[in-house]
Amino acid sequence: MSISTPAGDNKRRPSVVSTGKKPPAGKSSSTDTTSGGKSPSSTATKASASKAAPGKTAAGKAGGTTSRPGGKPGASGGGKGRKPIAPVKVSQGRSWGPIAMFVAVGVLAAGIIGYGAWAAFKGSQPWEKKAADISGIVNYRDNPDKTLTEANHAWGPLTYKLTPPVGGNHNYNWQNCMGDVYDAPIANEHAVHSMEHGAVWVAYKSGLAADQVEKLASKVRGNEYMLMSPVDNLDSNVSLQAWGYQLKLDSVDDGRIDQFISALRQNATIEAGATCSGGITATGTTPRDIGKDQQQQGG
Repeated sequence: MSISTPAGDNKRRPSVVSTGKKPPAGKSSSTDTTSGGKSPSSTATKASASKAAPGKTAAGKAGGTTSRPGGKPGASGGGKGRKPIAPVKVSQGRSWGPIAMFVAVGVLAAGIIGYGAWAAFKGSQPWEKKAADISGIVNYRDNPDKTLTEANHAWGPLTYKLTPPVGGNHNYNWQNCMGDVYDAPIANEHAVHSMEHGAVWVAYKSGLAADQVEKLASKVRGNEYMLMSPVDNLDSNVSLQAWGYQLKLDSVDDGRIDQFISALRQNATIEAGATCSGGITATGTTPRDIGKDQQQQGG
């Protein structure tokens, strides 16, 4: 006699809840509850697993790597193997700060050396070459009219073709040129004699603004072989004279003023070693014939 269970063949098997773990090899993924024990299929599976056991390695049992047909070494748990992750190299780049500073220092050093070499070269040039390099300067020594630079001594008023004159016949007495700054016009006859001794005569237009006059005076005051005075009806604000040379400028800030003084002071003399002290210190455009009577009496 057979006894049917209330559920019959339609008895619902209990649901299997997955825990995310794979069942151990050789065990069924589900439990047969019909006989409250092990199912024939479970027994067969265990037998198959028992036969396959010799093929496993110790590493496989321990969760290590296994070798599968067509698989890659290093795969764990029967899954696909992962490629080794190459270390990422981090590029730190160049430190541009020190490099830029090194380059800047190098450029500065090269500039200083270059300027020093240029200055040394310029300093070794003859004064005539330095004068010729000043833009706008006029060299009357090369002028065919030799009356402009003749150098005879004479008494009384004299006539000059240039204003201010750069040379020519002149009075026996020179204008004091020890860095003297005169606030009124002086006699050309005395100033020309000062240039014969090597002085630079800085002339400026009468009525020039006081601050402009002072800028010029600061270049003259206290410097030997220099003198300065206003000139009426001058056709430029500033006119520089040395024996045979002239440079006319509109601005007292023109850098060529210093160039002229540096190149020609004492160098342009035609009476080397002559003094600038002991000369006429009075102003006025009429020459003072000091010593004329004694000269005439002496024959």
